Amino acid sequence: MEDSRLMQSMLLDFYGALLTDKQRQCYDLHYNEDLSLSEIAEQCGISRQGVWDNIRRAESALKEIEEKTGLIRRFQGTREALKSIRKQAEQIGSMTQGQSREIAGQILREIDGLED
Repeated sequence: MEDSRLMQSMLLDFYGALLTDKQRQCYDLHYNEDLSLSEIAEQCGISRQGVWDNIRRAESALKEIEEKTGLIRRFQGTREALKSIRKQAEQIGSMTQGQSREIAGQILREIDGLED
């Protein structure tokens, strides 16, 4: 699993409800709001070490949950599959006429509905 900020945000979006309130708050402020440990400590009323501990525990818990469930991995795989299907439907729509073109258009509209 990559450690990018996008992945950190996705982990929080998918599994954040499973963290303690303090872990979720510290993790969110650090990765989504880009606050320093000192700024988070001041805002949360805890020490910098407390912030660090909460963030590390949250990271560990979120990564473990993703390793066990694979929801984000499957979500990303589904998005890639939809991109491929969209491209193929666009190609079919541009090569055909009549009912085939209408069906390709319907496929594209259904994909749009899934991506929202």
